[in-house]
Amino acid sequence: MALEWEWNSIWQLFATLVFLRTAYRDFLPPELHHFVGFLLRGLMTRFNADIKIIVDEYDGSCSNELYSAAQAYLGSHCLDDARVVRLSKRHDCPLPTASLPSYHTTHDSFQGIPLQWSSVVERASASSSSPFRSSSLSSDHRYLELSFHSRHREAVRSQYIPHVLAEAERIRLRARERRLYTNRSVVFGDDHRNPWSPAPFSHPSTFDTLAIDPVLRDEIRDDLLRFVSRRNYYSRVGRAWKRGYFLYGPPGTGKTSLVAAIANLLEFDVYDLELTAVHSNTALRRLLVSTNPKSVVVIEDVDCSLDLSDRKKKKKKKSKPDSETDEREMDPSEGGVGSWTSSVNLSGVLNFVDGLWSSCVGERLMIFTTNHPERLDPALLRPGRMDRKIHLSYCCPAAFRMLASNYLEIGEEHELMAEAEALLGEVDMTPAEIAEVFMRCDGEGKGADAAMEKVIGEMRQRRKAAAASPPERGPAALGMENGFLIGCDDDAH
Repeated sequence: MALEWEWNSIWQLFATLVFLRTAYRDFLPPELHHFVGFLLRGLMTRFNADIKIIVDEYDGSCSNELYSAAQAYLGSHCLDDARVVRLSKRHDCPLPTASLPSYHTTHDSFQGIPLQWSSVVERASASSSSPFRSSSLSSDHRYLELSFHSRHREAVRSQYIPHVLAEAERIRLRARERRLYTNRSVVFGDDHRNPWSPAPFSHPSTFDTLAIDPVLRDEIRDDLLRFVSRRNYYSRVGRAWKRGYFLYGPPGTGKTSLVAAIANLLEFDVYDLELTAVHSNTALRRLLVSTNPKSVVVIEDVDCSLDLSDRKKKKKKKSKPDSETDEREMDPSEGGVGSWTSSVNLSGVLNFVDGLWSSCVGERLMIFTTNHPERLDPALLRPGRMDRKIHLSYCCPAAFRMLASNYLEIGEEHELMAEAEALLGEVDMTPAEIAEVFMRCDGEGKGADAAMEKVIGEMRQRRKAAAASPPERGPAALGMENGFLIGCDDDAH
């Protein structure tokens, strides 16, 4: 009897629901339908407080930058423990990148907020595909779905999304193939072309292998890392986010290696500017604004590129019209700077380094190198243009130990190390000359002992030759008089 009563109650309830549904559809106005639907959705929201953000792969006909950034972010942060990962590799990236495969879900956490990412694909029917869309492209609707609790809406919108974009940019910069650019020899009327010609940059020099004084090396590295981390500081004090380095010293002391090590440390592209290929100050400004952020602009042997000598010395020379040197400088027939149509001058270079146009590209280093700093106008070297002046001198004991470790894999405990370091205080040898001796011994199949004996023999010969000739005023003295930072000079530290 109880069972029969229960079945009757169920049928009565079912009949009541059918009646209410029919009355709702047939007798209530549409406005009331919308109101009831709104109440039901609000009721369901109370039971399910999660909200979702849809990130489409395409925004109209253009790709969605946030979709690409989210995939890069997820591939680096959230897929370490995933059972399925999609890998891809672009031609300009040395390593493959991971992303979230379709129909898969992963989880993330930000400031204690649990978040869920899902990759969704909605298959499109053949009739709905556009006839103008290439057959090689999929017409499926792909998007990422970000789910989180509604009480974290503001934190996700204002903090988490910018965090994803910033992390994705850092991932992209680390994964990209860095480039070495050189300026084209552009002629008039050819302004539509990119003035820079790229090539892959793969120089192996690092701060761990530089043959310079360790104290100076650490100072440079700390200065560089402080520079790239102070974007807000530069903006607050009203300065362009750039920094200038002036490297000078004898040939073979490691100026180019230091430039490459700086680029590798900061993961910057390198722009090697050849001033002799620039026809005017306007073209020089165009080259500047065509560079990218996170770059090193290098002018090697700046004293040999153009006439950037001291203007005061020029005035003294011009006061002697009978001077052969003055006639030679003013005669364009000898193939000098004036023998072609270039009009780049000192003023153009100064504005290039520290003028209004120099602030157009942020996070940039400007590096000049030279073997003869005394030939340059002091205005080019003042603070604000060249912020750090670094003298890379002849090999010092600390640099020699680094070279011996790099090339011979020996340390300061070697029996000939003390004698070699003592000789370095009496003779001048560049790191490049010592490295060449080590490389020749390695190519001949000799060991570390033979290489050390050979370089010590070369030092003895130079000491003997130096004793037979009067001493000359070395470049280190010039650097100290000008207040420059000395590289491998133990007395300077």
